[in-house]
Amino acid sequence: MYKNLAATLVAACFFLSAVQAQTPSPAQKSQPIKAGFVYVSPITEAGWTKQHDEGRKAVEKALGNQVKTTFVADVPEGADAERVIRDLAQQGHQIIFTPSFGYMEPTLKVAKDFPNVKFESVTGFKTAPNVAASNARYYEGRYLAGIAAGRMTQSHVAGYVAGFPIPEVLQGINAFTLGMRSVNPKAIVKVIWLNAWFDPPKEREAAMALFNQEVDVIAFHTGSTAVMAAAQERGKMAVAYHSDMRKIGPDAQIIAVTHQWGDYYTARVKAAMQGTWKSGTVWGGVKDGMIRVGDFGPKVPKPVQDEILVKQKALGTGKLMPFAGPITDNEGKLVLSAGQSLSDAQILNMNYLVQGVQGRVSP
Repeated sequence: MYKNLAATLVAACFFLSAVQAQTPSPAQKSQPIKAGFVYVSPITEAGWTKQHDEGRKAVEKALGNQVKTTFVADVPEGADAERVIRDLAQQGHQIIFTPSFGYMEPTLKVAKDFPNVKFESVTGFKTAPNVAASNARYYEGRYLAGIAAGRMTQSHVAGYVAGFPIPEVLQGINAFTLGMRSVNPKAIVKVIWLNAWFDPPKEREAAMALFNQEVDVIAFHTGSTAVMAAAQERGKMAVAYHSDMRKIGPDAQIIAVTHQWGDYYTARVKAAMQGTWKSGTVWGGVKDGMIRVGDFGPKVPKPVQDEILVKQKALGTGKLMPFAGPITDNEGKLVLSAGQSLSDAQILNMNYLVQGVQGRVSP
């Protein structure tokens, strides 16, 4: 499925505008391009930051001595982020990746002062002449994981530990719930909001609280492995997010929704090297190889694994739509009629929870 992934991603990156390759000057050839990365949490064994650092390493592997990468980890969103991004620009980095939603505004602010530096706001949505925005359709993997959870649960109650109530997170909760209820109509999903992306003690506490409320399978949108570890400890099931977490939850993990950034990052650094980099917006998913589900745990029967993989292919070809009607929110309001599907604009501005979710948008 991913045989022509690199070519597909390059094409996806540049649907924004037509691109013609330029031959690098001798000076460009002799000096490696400097690419900087800013991470919102430490680099742990698995998770959000780990996947982006794997993307950075993929750039190094693909481009060799043509590139020199630098990263700064555990940078809080806000003033600290602006300082670090500015420092990287002042140090001569020609392209800087800032993969966290709260880095968007600091990135835009620094970009104004460094018009010759290219910036990649990952999970941001605002652009500028030298700032591109990119994100992945995480909700596609969440829908498939919901199907797995629906097949595996005995209590028909799932838990969800969530960071912040932004559209990206709401998309994930809703897609997971819709996927779960597509095979298990009685299923409900209980949500706990953390107001944090990376806080292992709080993540663990929330997971334990959910396990005390009949939850036997749990998902999460946070940056550490704490929820998976809690599931392993309690003998419950969990959906890994960002990375494969079977080392942390060898018995708990039923499936992983993984993010694949290497080909996108490599394509963008190459474009900066060649003078073909363009600003714009990219939103890739299963079709583009940016989202993948798999890494099944030992508890998942082969027929369930096969079902998920078949549906992943259908989703990648557009035959399966996670947000297809009818959809009702959890206050009983019809959001989408039968026979329709949400547009990208509607998905990007999602501000509700679907029927089956116990919780509110505001923490």
